[in-house]
Amino acid sequence: MNDMTDTIASTLVPDFRKAMRRLAATVTLISTTDASGRRHGMAATAVNSVTMDPPTLLICVNQTASLHAPLIEQGRFCINVLMPSHHELVGHFSGQKTGEDRFESGDWRLEEAGGLPYLHGAQCNLFCRVVSVTPVGTHSVIIAAVETVHVHDDVMPLIYADGRLHAVGDTVA
Repeated sequence: MNDMTDTIASTLVPDFRKAMRRLAATVTLISTTDASGRRHGMAATAVNSVTMDPPTLLICVNQTASLHAPLIEQGRFCINVLMPSHHELVGHFSGQKTGEDRFESGDWRLEEAGGLPYLHGAQCNLFCRVVSVTPVGTHSVIIAAVETVHVHDDVMPLIYADGRLHAVGDTVA
């Protein structure tokens, strides 16, 4: 790299990080199992719908995350959309706890059809099958077909913005 490229890169990454903190996102827990049935999970905000027909989602997972290998090997996972009452779980699934210890809090159950762990009482649970995995930098962009959905009646997603958790407030329009 030359000096100009180094200067741009040195300011671009921190500025990009600061800009991304302004994108409010719904907080989720992504959960799966490995071949031995051990549960794995992580907190995530990089979850987006791709298409309604067929129902398809996109998630981004760091390739060094403990969830990455089991999720890819299993080929199935659950996206648990959190409500404000689940705020304590975010820390557990973001590094305060590891492995099975992450699942000590919350009402975790196993999906009847395939044994995926899911958070009972979450805003919603989306059970997914991996369709494609594309490495991009440090992460894998995973496209997944939604196979089953559980939806809670109340609409109260937990939101992450500017490094903090927020509850959805009043509707403005």
